[in-house]
Amino acid sequence: MVLPKRKSAFPPPPDRRTTDGDGASPRGSAAELPQEASREPSRDLARGSRDALGKAPGRVVTVTGAASFLGTNLVGLLEEDPRVSRIVAIDIKPPQTAQRKTRYYEVDFTQPTAEARLSEIFAAERTDTLVHLAFLASPSHGIAVAHELESVGTRHVLVAARHAHVRKVVMWSQTVLYGATPSNPNFLTEKHPLLAPTSEPFYADKIEAEAEMARFAQKAPGAIVTVLRTAPILGPTIHNYVTRYLSRKLVPTMMGFDPLVQFVHEIDAIAAFKLAIDRDHAGVFNIVADGVLPLSTVIKLAGRFAVPVPHPLAQTFGAAMWLAHMSEAPPSFMTHLRFLCVADGEKAKERMGFRPAYTTREAVLDFTSAQRLRDVKLLQETPA
Repeated sequence: MVLPKRKSAFPPPPDRRTTDGDGASPRGSAAELPQEASREPSRDLARGSRDALGKAPGRVVTVTGAASFLGTNLVGLLEEDPRVSRIVAIDIKPPQTAQRKTRYYEVDFTQPTAEARLSEIFAAERTDTLVHLAFLASPSHGIAVAHELESVGTRHVLVAARHAHVRKVVMWSQTVLYGATPSNPNFLTEKHPLLAPTSEPFYADKIEAEAEMARFAQKAPGAIVTVLRTAPILGPTIHNYVTRYLSRKLVPTMMGFDPLVQFVHEIDAIAAFKLAIDRDHAGVFNIVADGVLPLSTVIKLAGRFAVPVPHPLAQTFGAAMWLAHMSEAPPSFMTHLRFLCVADGEKAKERMGFRPAYTTREAVLDFTSAQRLRDVKLLQETPA
């Protein structure tokens, strides 16, 4: 799926073509990762990309989760970058955007042979940069498989990367891991602990994956380790639990609560990963759009109707709906319908040079325009 070209958050390549084994720890912390390799980012993205890539011509970029939404679009961008000589795509199916520069390997991270297989691939392909995107975009009822994929799978990936002496590792994470609590400040920085309840597997597996990444950074001090925590991704083509929630004609909310929410446009999310590949900046970064909106405003902009549910009934009702496979997320996500969970994106702007092209409001409106076409069957859903 090729993303729309209304805006661009990253510079086109020079030819001017535009396209879009340790035990797991229960908590991850931004403080556990090293600080940025470069402390003087340029505001000129084009110049920064040229400088970073000019030092490593003909680099090899490996993408895990290459058939996912992020992976597919990132592979497409890398295919258009003349300074990337080879793309190694790893997933259980090939990405649709794979072209002449892409080599695809079928690897199932839930299998016990995954670590050895990954070590062979990284070494044989001489991977320079590893982008780890093999994470679920939405909660799943397959708890055991999800754990093997995300927590155990990340351990396999990072052990293999250490053995192959991979120079840089970029991993996807999410701002929802901060947790929505009544004591949250207005904006959560990268230093804030990950307080999402680990009783919920969707959170626990990703927090464990971040802890694995922190341990990798300690054991491979010469590697550049970058974690991008994206706000919930919204846009015209992505399909995840947020878009399904906002696609309902009647959207359930929590009676008496109207929290501020933020998103990041799908194009900006992909642009952030491309920027992390192009530039060497170690550390954890929140990737968010500018601005926040009350949940009630988001629902109105989406052309939907809010249905307030009394709090005493919400947990029971939500649990029943989740068990019946009739809701987008388990009841543990209902805290986000009550309390604030808004991340501060200043660090990514100042140190990475990331500038979102879309505000939260514009991301909602772009999603809404496409959803109206889907409502009348003029546009098909796109898998996450």
